[in-house]
Amino acid sequence: MRYDGEYHETRELADGRVVRMRCIRPEDRALLARAFEHLSRESRYRRFLFDVPFLSPSMARYLTEVDGKDHVAIVALVDSLDLKEEEGVGVARFLRLAGGPHIAEAAVTVIDAYQGKGLGRILLEALTLAARERGITIFRSAVLVSNAPMRRILDEAGGVVHRDEGDTLVIDVPIGDPRPHWSDHPIFRVLRAAAETTRAALLGEADDQRADDASSAR
Repeated sequence: MRYDGEYHETRELADGRVVRMRCIRPEDRALLARAFEHLSRESRYRRFLFDVPFLSPSMARYLTEVDGKDHVAIVALVDSLDLKEEEGVGVARFLRLAGGPHIAEAAVTVIDAYQGKGLGRILLEALTLAARERGITIFRSAVLVSNAPMRRILDEAGGVVHRDEGDTLVIDVPIGDPRPHWSDHPIFRVLRAAAETTRAALLGEADDQRADDASSAR
């Protein structure tokens, strides 16, 4: 299976619900923003490592206008209650590092209502296979030191501390074949319907938004 613009598959969750999966598209910006609203404040903080009250338009553009090679995102979708549109319930993303072509920062986010159903595992499997197609061999992630469950999962997956930043750890995990060690661990149950980007980029987006807000208030 190729994880490109033609990729799509349907998967059943542990509770019997069915999700559709495909690569993200530029027109998914509104969908992503709606999904972000279904994340609790704690979930947003644990993913972004700082408080992100809302998804800015510029961040939404960045997260949906991907190149499909160095920046890849896979979304999980369901029908809305009125069956008139799709709703995003999860997203997995990696961003290849410029200084290490075989390393990518990665994250998986599942909205609160769909946590604990196996969706994180399913998304991670797809993301891992997409990364392997593109020569990625290591996923890198920053995790709060206080996030003991996440640290335990990363340890079980063979994670190695790349850098200790005090309140956060930057951990490298060799991805290999996802099935032997990843599929049993719903890794990265860190919620963020806006999905990943580097922390530096996110901080930059937040600073830009604060500057825009301050300018508008003048």
